Amino acid sequence: MNNNIIVVIGAGAGGMIAAGRAAQRGAEVILLEKTSHPGQKILISGKTRCNLSNTKELDLFLGAYGKNGQFLHNVFNRFFRDDLLALMRRYGVETKTERGGRIFPSSNDAHDIVRALEQYLTEYGVKILTNTRVTDIEIEKGCVLGIKTDRGNYVAGAVIVATGGSSYPATGSTGDGYRMAKDLGHSIIKLRPSLVPLIVYETELAKSMQGVSLKNVRLTAYRCDSGQIDVMKASKFVIDSRMGELMMTHFGIGGPITLQMSLGIVKALEEGPVSVAIDLKPALSTKQLQQRLQRDFDNYSKRSIRNILKELLPQKLIDPIIKLSGIPLETLGTRIKAEERNRLAALLKSLKFSIKQSLPIGTAMVTAGGVSLKEIDPRTMSSKLIKGLYFCGEVIDIDADTGGFNLQAAFSTGYVAGESAAEYVSTSKERKLQIF
Repeated sequence: MNNNIIVVIGAGAGGMIAAGRAAQRGAEVILLEKTSHPGQKILISGKTRCNLSNTKELDLFLGAYGKNGQFLHNVFNRFFRDDLLALMRRYGVETKTERGGRIFPSSNDAHDIVRALEQYLTEYGVKILTNTRVTDIEIEKGCVLGIKTDRGNYVAGAVIVATGGSSYPATGSTGDGYRMAKDLGHSIIKLRPSLVPLIVYETELAKSMQGVSLKNVRLTAYRCDSGQIDVMKASKFVIDSRMGELMMTHFGIGGPITLQMSLGIVKALEEGPVSVAIDLKPALSTKQLQQRLQRDFDNYSKRSIRNILKELLPQKLIDPIIKLSGIPLETLGTRIKAEERNRLAALLKSLKFSIKQSLPIGTAMVTAGGVSLKEIDPRTMSSKLIKGLYFCGEVIDIDADTGGFNLQAAFSTGYVAGESAAEYVSTSKERKLQIF
C-alpha cells in the first residue's frame, strides 16, 4: 500500500517548487496543470525576464507585503532568497542584480527559470499532468480524501492548492482555488486587482499625452475629486505618495509608481472619489519653479512658449500643459504675464486627474486578497480547517510591490507547503492512489 501520494493543483511558481520539494522528501507527487505547459505565468513575469527575487534584507523584504508580511517570517526562515538562488544555480541558472535590488536570470529569459524547475521535478520523479482541470477537492471526516478532475478522480493523502490568483487568466489563473477553498469552508478575503494601471475620467487629456514616460516625478493620491485637491492637501486626505517613473496611457496612468499605489487607490475608490496629482518637477519648490520659468522667458524672450518649454518638458506634454494653462500656444516669452507664469508653474507642480477605476483584475500583475491567513498555519502552510490540505502562492491573502517579492513569496510558501505535506503523508495512515 502506497501512503505517500500528494496532489499539487497548479504548476506555477509555488506549485512547481512545492511538488519538487515534496518529491525530494520522498513523497509520490502528481502535479496537475490546467493549461498545456507548466510555468505559464513565470514566462510573462518581469516582462518575460522573470524578476524572481530581491536583495533587500529580511525586515525590508517583509515590509513589502504590508500588514500581512509577518505571516511570511517563518516561511522565509525556512526557504529564502539565497536558497532559491542556490536551487537555480544547481540547474544551471546564473542570476544578476539590477536597480532596486531586483534579481533576474543573467540570460534575461524567464524560460530558463521554468526549465530549471522542470529539471527539479524530473530529477525527483514528479508526475506532471497538463490540460487537466481540478473541479473539486474531496473531504471525508475533516481530512483530504482526493480530488476530482475533468479527466478522472484520484485518492490523495494530501492536496496542495497552488492555483494562483485571478490575474492573467490565459496563464491558467482563473480563480479556481478560491472557489474550492470556499467550498471547503475557508474564508476568502475580498479579491482586488493589485499592480494595475488606472483609468482616469479625463481620457482626452490622457490620450493627448499617451506614451510619455515620466521619470523622477511624484505621484500623490487623494480621497477627493481633482477639483478639491488644493483644499484637501492635509495628510488625512492623502492615500499614498511616491517618487519614481510613471507612464501616460490612452486611458490614464501606468508605470511603476502607479502600479505600486494602485491597490490603495482601488480600496479607496470603494469608499468615495479619488484623484491624483503628478508633480512633474519635485526637486523644485513652486517659488523656485516660478523663478526658473521667468528666467527662461527672459533668456528666450523672442521664442514662443512651446519652444521655451522644450528644455523643461517632454515634447508630447508641452501643448496639453500650455492649453491647460490658458496661455496661447505661440505666445512669446516676453509677453507672458506673471499670473500666467504662476498658473503654468502650478500645473507643473500638480497635474491633476480624477480616477475612474482600475483596469480589470484579469489585467493586473497580482491579485490581492485570497484565502484568509487566519485559517492557514504559517509554520506549515496547512489548512487549520482540513487535515492534509495546504495552500501556497497567490491563492492566499499575500501580495506585495513589484520587485521580485511576489514570486519569492510563491517560491517560499510552495517550498514549505511541499515539505510539510511530505511529512504529513509519511506519518498518516496508508492510502492508495486509485480512481474512485
